Order: sequence, then structure tokens, then C-alpha cells
Amino acid sequence: MKNELIIPVLTMAALVLGDSITGAAAQSLNGKVGLNASQAPEFGQIANMAALNSNAPRSSAPCVRGYAGEFPCKGIDLLSFVPSDELGGSFINDIWGWTDPETGSDYALVGAAEGLSVVDVTDPKRPVVLGMLRTHSAAGGDFWRDVKVYADHAFVVSENDEHGMQVLDLRQVRDIDRSSTPVDFAEAAHYGGFDHAHNIAINEDTGYAYVVGSDECSGGPHMVDISNPANPAFAGCFEDHGYTHDTQCVTYQGPDADYAGREVCFGSNANFDGTPFLNTLSIADVTDKSNPVGISNAEYPGGDDGYSHQGWLTPDHSYFLHGDELDELFFGNSTRTRIWDVRDLDNPTVIGVFDNSTTSIDHNIYVQGRYAFASNYTSGLRIYDITNVASGELSETAYFDVYPENDNASFEGGSWSNYPFFAQKGVVAVTAMDRGLFILRPRLDRKGN
Repeated sequence: MKNELIIPVLTMAALVLGDSITGAAAQSLNGKVGLNASQAPEFGQIANMAALNSNAPRSSAPCVRGYAGEFPCKGIDLLSFVPSDELGGSFINDIWGWTDPETGSDYALVGAAEGLSVVDVTDPKRPVVLGMLRTHSAAGGDFWRDVKVYADHAFVVSENDEHGMQVLDLRQVRDIDRSSTPVDFAEAAHYGGFDHAHNIAINEDTGYAYVVGSDECSGGPHMVDISNPANPAFAGCFEDHGYTHDTQCVTYQGPDADYAGREVCFGSNANFDGTPFLNTLSIADVTDKSNPVGISNAEYPGGDDGYSHQGWLTPDHSYFLHGDELDELFFGNSTRTRIWDVRDLDNPTVIGVFDNSTTSIDHNIYVQGRYAFASNYTSGLRIYDITNVASGELSETAYFDVYPENDNASFEGGSWSNYPFFAQKGVVAVTAMDRGLFILRPRLDRKGN
């Protein structure tokens, strides 16, 4: 049973629920000075705990009788662990991955307050930290960064002032002398078309990046042509739906024939409107970067919405699994995932709500095959079977709790994100804000996956 250690939740709750959100304060909630900057002080405390909490087994640990080492688990084995200090960071956050098309090697790209750490996980039981791309700017505080990959380059954004978008040529890792690691990587290019941003999405089919939550484009998608990674170029803005916290942009292959082959973004949008947030699923046709068109901007029902955060499409582009970052904190919900039917892009509807057995705040969710991989702060990685998603149903099939202290609806520690898309099937990399990087192997039925 978890030790119910109660750490005060972030002061942001008082900020967004208070009666004095007017004027400049209200305006700021559409940018990083709202939800994002209010999280920063609590996330800063996580960095101070990192050394204390970096106590995972340094070797593999199978999940036996509900535990892998000290970590509660079900159907997921620990392959390896890299603590925060070895990653070169303090507060660990976003993660993405890259498979070298020449060598087949797998790499985890791990965000930290200090920069982006590159870790070779080709042998998942013996990861090697190769080095770090240092933050372009440290102005404004110790913030997180987000990263995506296109054409063997990593594209990195941060909430730090004057940061813009960094470009890292990942091909250089092939020639690194492993006896001299970790090294400091240099930027291959830098894009300064915005100051700070919350997140980045990339459509690898088209070679466009979509920077969201920036100080440009009203916080909506700031579109960048990255077809030549060494020379990113501004392509357009989509401002009609306001601030976008996260988005997934795809070449649409779903059942709505009106948009077949179009480039469509599915955004989790949260705009301050005095209630305190107007929370929506934004769907936009961004095929013509000079004239993007809003398709729909749908609120979700129930009256217990907190902050529209992030989501991911099912492989057939028919359903969207959506997380709200604050409904657990504000309304006492269990960890909740809303299921949207997006077969008609003009009329998306919520057809189901899945509450798992924990009370922690959900963060990032990704879908690979028939499974959804959800990073929930204090309850860690949870894996959901989406076989019955068309009926508005999910079921939890496995978990690995990287924060065994409690399942509080708070930001005190736990998993920020995960990456389940490596070339080697069955390996999932998970970041723990207060601990470091976990390399896990879920025991999943891969039939039809």
C-alpha cells in the first residue's frame, strides 16, 4: 500500500479558480504565464528531489507478485533505469525517439530543464547516455522542453524566453567515441520565428512542424517548413481557435471522405474565457499553409472539464483519446480519458469516458496498434486496450508505477511522457520527472498489433 505522503498541490489551482482573474492576469492565461508558468515552481521542487528519488534498480527487474524492485506493476518488466544526474538533467520531462535508418539502432531523446539528452537504448538492458544538446536559452526559469523527429533530425522547443526551435542532427551519434561520452552536441540550425513555445508536432509525411502554445499565432499552430532541416522556414499560422496546448497533425486517412488525403490537425485547446477555460477539441485543415481552415472546435460535455491537454488518434483516424490535465484536481475524478468519435470531422462527439482505478492526473497518451500508452503523473505508465473503442470503452491491461509514494492528484512527481514507437517491438521508454528514464517491456498480446 502506498505511503499517502501529502505534498501541497501547485498554487496554480488557486490562480485559475480565484475570483480575481481579470485584466493582464486573464490575458496571460492564454500563454505560458497561466497554467504553464504556475506549474514551474512545483516542478522546480521536483529537481531538488531527483537525487533522493533516483533509487530504481540499476539492473533489470521482472514484475513479480506486483512489484519490480520497489515499483508497483502489472504485466510490465523493468529492463533498465538511468537516473536524472546521469542524463545530465534535474527535472526530467518530455521524451521522443529515433531509429537510425542505417544501423537500426534505437535512441531515446529525453527532455530536461538543462537540455535534450540522447540515450542509446539499442540494448535496452544497457542504455548509454551519449550527450546533451544544451538549452538555447535559460531565460525565464527552469522549464521543460518538447521534441519531435523528422528526417534524422530532432526539433526542440521550450518555454524558456528567447529559445525558439533548436535543430539537432542525430546522424552524428554514429561517429561518437563511446569512451568520451557524454558529449555536448551543437545545434545544426536554429529557428527564431517565435520566442517560447509549449510543444511541437511534426507530420513526417509532409515535412511540416506545428509549434503550439507559442507567443505567435495567438498560441495556435505556428507552421514551419522543415523539409530542409538545416533551413527551417515559416509557412503560416492558424489562429482561429486560439491557444493550442498540444496537437497531432496527420495526413488524414479516416472515414470522412470530405477530407481524404488532407493535412489535418487535432488540437487540445484551452482558452481563458472567465470560467476559467473554454476547453475544446480543435480540428483544422492545414493543407494550405497560407489559408488554413477550421473544421470544428467542440467543447466536451459534463461540466467537469479542467484544462484540455493532449490526445492521440487511433490508427484508423476514427477515434481520438483525449486527456484533461486538471479535471482530477478540480473535480476529484479518477484518472480520466475521454473518447471522441471523429469519423465526421465536422461533428466530433464524446462517446465514452474511461476512468481507471487511480486518482492521479493524466498527462500524455499515445496509441500504438491496439494499445494506448498513458503517462499519468503519480501513477506512472498505464496501458489501455482499445479493442472496444468504437463502443466508447477502454480497459486497463498493464501498468508500471514510477512514483510509488502515492497517487495524489498533484504534480509532485511521476511520469511526464512515454515513447512506445521504437523499431524493437515491446520496448517502451518512460520519463519520471523526479527520477529519470525507465526502459520497460510490457508483456502484451501482440496478436493483431
